[in-house]
Amino acid sequence: MHIIPIFLFILLFFSGCKQPIKEPYQYPNYSIIKPEQNCMPKRKNIEKLLLEHLGKPYVWAEEGPDAFDCSGLIYNIYGKMGIDIPRVASEQAKIGKRIPFKDIYYGDLIFFGQKSSKSKYINHVGIYLGDGWFAHASSKRRKVMISHFDKEPQYLRRMKLCRRYLSQNERAQYISCDVPLRKMETTDIRYTTPWKRGMGLPRKAVP
Repeated sequence: MHIIPIFLFILLFFSGCKQPIKEPYQYPNYSIIKPEQNCMPKRKNIEKLLLEHLGKPYVWAEEGPDAFDCSGLIYNIYGKMGIDIPRVASEQAKIGKRIPFKDIYYGDLIFFGQKSSKSKYINHVGIYLGDGWFAHASSKRRKVMISHFDKEPQYLRRMKLCRRYLSQNERAQYISCDVPLRKMETTDIRYTTPWKRGMGLPRKAVP
């Protein structure tokens, strides 16, 4: 007499426990995977996270953990420190405290665009390391790497502005924004598949 209700209960229970079906990886993967915070907002942690990612491949629209584009690298590092920032470089350039290039400090962000001084378009971002060095995910070199302004002066000609998210004494965060930001939905690895080691690199760095 009670077999049918019990059967229905079991069916509903297991259907509710089904694992979500992941979307298979396709290039470019525009799903934004929000990183979980695993460290405090400190410059030592910026350095540690950067060292973990150096040499990893550049893949457009990826924010890790195995591949990055330029803004994906920034999104991942600051996100792991619990600092919630936009995903793309043009939006990342709208928040934080604007800093003159002569005053930039370790961990500040440098935003680049076209060489024309009239253009305000932002298409690249890097993290300043000091003494002219900065880290970035380079579409040209196809990897996360460290560059120097003296050795690659084209970046000085492309520089548009610098921003600071984390104060020098690490007691404050500058995440205010005076202009509208484009809202972008995030997900996690339960629902989407990021680029993974062993997958082939796309022929074109930028689709």
